[in-house]
Amino acid sequence: MTAAELERLAQELGLDVVGAAPASAYEETERHIRERKARGLFADMRFTMAQPEVSCHPETLLPGARTVLSAAHCYYLPEPPLEPGEGRLPRYTWYDGYAVLRDRLDELGRRLGGAYRVLVDANQHVDREAAARSGVGFYGKNTLLITRRHGSWVVLGTLITTMEVEATPRLDAGCGTCTLCIDACPTGALDEPGVLDSTKCLSYWTQAPLPIPEDYRAELGAQVYGCDICQDVCPWNRGIEKRRADTPLPEEAHPHVRLADWLREDGDALRERYDRLYVPRNDPRYLRRNALVALGNTGAPEDAVLAEPLVREDELLREHADWAVARIEERHAG
Repeated sequence: MTAAELERLAQELGLDVVGAAPASAYEETERHIRERKARGLFADMRFTMAQPEVSCHPETLLPGARTVLSAAHCYYLPEPPLEPGEGRLPRYTWYDGYAVLRDRLDELGRRLGGAYRVLVDANQHVDREAAARSGVGFYGKNTLLITRRHGSWVVLGTLITTMEVEATPRLDAGCGTCTLCIDACPTGALDEPGVLDSTKCLSYWTQAPLPIPEDYRAELGAQVYGCDICQDVCPWNRGIEKRRADTPLPEEAHPHVRLADWLREDGDALRERYDRLYVPRNDPRYLRRNALVALGNTGAPEDAVLAEPLVREDELLREHADWAVARIEERHAG
């Protein structure tokens, strides 16, 4: 299949960006993962960094693999106004864009013929490297994969196939001298351009099985999970808000959560309703911890009562509940 034929098929299937590269080892990426892991930059995260000897070798993930096809699905949707008592989720979690991409890549594999394997949000493969090699996008200074038309508002997926597809060229674009994402990161997690220090990343701390460091809590604002700051300021992400301004939210999309629900709802029900989020040990108290921080940053004095039932539960929630109440009092003092 030629690159032009691949592009036509991708458009027919609704894939926003697609590219192809030979199935070969990601030697430089494997070296980077090992170096950054040794520096402790991944904290306790595993994902594709856990086994680079697997995730950086697509040629071993399918017998007879010849081509790695990379695809991106743009998940950007306009955000409705944040109401009092609500917490904010990062855009990629509003609905399951990974499921959309997975289905379309599976159909692409069937159309191509031959044996294939679809890998979407999978620890066995470094999707960003495949996307960079095939011209789907380039690595930004915030470490995200940036596409030409959709910026970094994309989820990535991969199709490994035994069919031969013409390779597409790398994207001739980059960040240049721009440092907006580095300057905007409130914790210095991006001070080394192109390298993320997870131990300073707000998104990491909303997913870590530990207390959120006090110095970082105020910076989270109303955010109860993840962080979009470095994407919000990126020049490559400008323009999409106009192109998609009239796009309706899918029925299943949930950009905001009620903090009271996260603090009071039955734990099993809460975990089931937000099963698309990564929660350490599937323990809903980590969602409650995040909601307490958002409550402290945004709540009114009368909202402090929401924290009281959690003071008795365990040390983690008790400490965050005490902080939330003190933070509310501090913000409304005088």
